[in-house]
Amino acid sequence: MLAYQHAYHAGNFADVHKHLGLFHLLEALTRKSSAISFVDIHAGRGLYPLAATETQKLAEYREGVERLWRRRQALAAEPALGAWLARLATLQSGPALECYPGSPWWLGDALRPQDRLTLYELHPGEHQHLDTQMTTSINAQRLHADGLKGLCQRLPVPTPRLCALIDPSYERKEEYREVVDTLVQVVRKVRHAVVMIWYPLLPAGRHLTLLEGLREAHIPKLWRSEITLREANAERGMYGSGLVLLNPPWQLDQTLDNAFDTLAPLLAERAVHHGEWWTAER
Repeated sequence: MLAYQHAYHAGNFADVHKHLGLFHLLEALTRKSSAISFVDIHAGRGLYPLAATETQKLAEYREGVERLWRRRQALAAEPALGAWLARLATLQSGPALECYPGSPWWLGDALRPQDRLTLYELHPGEHQHLDTQMTTSINAQRLHADGLKGLCQRLPVPTPRLCALIDPSYERKEEYREVVDTLVQVVRKVRHAVVMIWYPLLPAGRHLTLLEGLREAHIPKLWRSEITLREANAERGMYGSGLVLLNPPWQLDQTLDNAFDTLAPLLAERAVHHGEWWTAER
């Protein structure tokens, strides 16, 4: 199935969780000068105008990025959120929040001359948007292809370091297992790869297939973060958002713990964050 279009959910609480984590990850990785191959497995669009018909239909950004945007002046000095909001502000033409950037923009924003960026998108409509929005660069390529398969086929990468973002729509329950299988191959071929995996917390609990699969595969150095807005129940829709980081740079776990602890209560009154090492170093 290729029904999912992220424009309906752009800027929601899960996007904020994921992209704030990605921002700090990129900041940590680019402190060293050695070249990085960045790979976005499910790129979606580069930019999401919030006035678009799709985005306005659910307006999920109002319970996500807009909550932080309204408090951006008070948060400007907050180390966890201030710099992220400042980068977001560079996309707006004025004080109003007009558009929200997808992961291709955050990755492209961090790209240095020595780095490379590969953006995969399988949905034909979403790839067309991506092709239109993202500036052509000798450092970046956009591929209309399956990102999980594509990543495995291009390993090892030509640069000293690899950083991949894996955030499927999880339209198919099999995708949870496919993510595990992909990470196993990545670790086998590029032991020190840095990978961020996003997953939804849904009442069906299918994310446990992913988490237990990663543990049973004995993949070392996995740090996990979950933000929950409410208790899991029979209602449809996400009650939380999860991230797993493979080989996070030194002290990034502490940075993200502080960032997400600050973020959670800004998203919802009862929202909480929990971070832990899911697997230890062997």
